Amino acid sequence: MNEPPPQAKSGRDRLIRPYAVTGGRTAPRTQLALEALVSSATAPSVDPSMLSTEYQAISMLCRQLRSVAEVSALLRMPLGVTRVLIADMAAEGLVQIHHPSLDAGKPDLNLLERVLSGLRRL
Repeated sequence: MNEPPPQAKSGRDRLIRPYAVTGGRTAPRTQLALEALVSSATAPSVDPSMLSTEYQAISMLCRQLRSVAEVSALLRMPLGVTRVLIADMAAEGLVQIHHPSLDAGKPDLNLLERVLSGLRRL
């Protein structure tokens, strides 16, 4: 049998693995906008070393307030997978989600500036 070259195999695994982590789900169980801001939460009953590597990475990144889109970009993970993981983490009390406040259907200007600033840093 012909085994794929190591670089091809590892590239394929990187694309498949995140979806395996979400159990194949591509949509979060709760609504989660890509501009929603995420911060790490303290869960005293949880040992960080017992978390998956994805959860650890998200928790570490979100020590600073970050948008869902920014977390996705920094982890080089598909947005759908990132949204599922963050929603799951929020349900477990591992992160807090700060939904943008809309004033008459318009997003908060301060929020947009922070998201734009984060995207520029990428």
